[in-house]
Amino acid sequence: MFDAAIKALSQMVSPPLRSILWKAIGLALVLIVATAVSLQRLLSWFAGSGEVWAETMLGPDYHTLINVIAWIVSIAAGFGIVIGAVFLMPAITSLVASFFVDDIADHVEREHYPAEKPGTALPAGRALIEGSKTAFLTLLVYIVALPFVLIAGAGFVIFFILTAWLLGREYFELAAMRFRSVEEAKTMRKQNAATVFTAGLFIAAFVSIPIVNLATPLFAMAFMVHMHKRLSGPRPELLEPERPRRALPAA
Repeated sequence: MFDAAIKALSQMVSPPLRSILWKAIGLALVLIVATAVSLQRLLSWFAGSGEVWAETMLGPDYHTLINVIAWIVSIAAGFGIVIGAVFLMPAITSLVASFFVDDIADHVEREHYPAEKPGTALPAGRALIEGSKTAFLTLLVYIVALPFVLIAGAGFVIFFILTAWLLGREYFELAAMRFRSVEEAKTMRKQNAATVFTAGLFIAAFVSIPIVNLATPLFAMAFMVHMHKRLSGPRPELLEPERPRRALPAA
């Protein structure tokens, strides 16, 4: 697994992947800024006039609960784009990855597995669906875990574990679906759940590093291409055929 991570890191800055790297970084920055600004405005609204609206809709019985939520939201709005960029990064990179996964995987397969049949590119719609689904799930679990981050440091551990599970799952299935059907890829991921989650910890560590995490799609996809190859094992058609044994001379 460490060898696969090292290979993925070393290939990220190779000439064939360098252009993809800059495109992924540019798209990620645009999405991060747009999403973070929208989130900051939404939180600012809720912390102000939204609190009054919510109490009017729900009634005075929910006054204390609404105040607590408004307090949490006002803190989040105070951090603005910074907190948005940090906590939205896994979701943003998941969406960005859907545009570049096949280009990345193709370069990795051609350089490290030239003797094997290359994978089949995913339909653009399928890749976008998988990336959007992971981005949505990431946002959902982060919203649930956000109060724990503001109240206790344990929330950061929850973030890290959930990120490892979500991103490990997404990138492994994307790598596997180049060679298998959607159902077969998901089944393979479940059969190797512990290994895929452990690999996801590498991706979670990468995505937690500011600025560097803009390159998450390249590292994660290249890394999981290697992991899928290793879990798939050698293919029968690539094994050297057994040579016929020479008959021993009669005594």
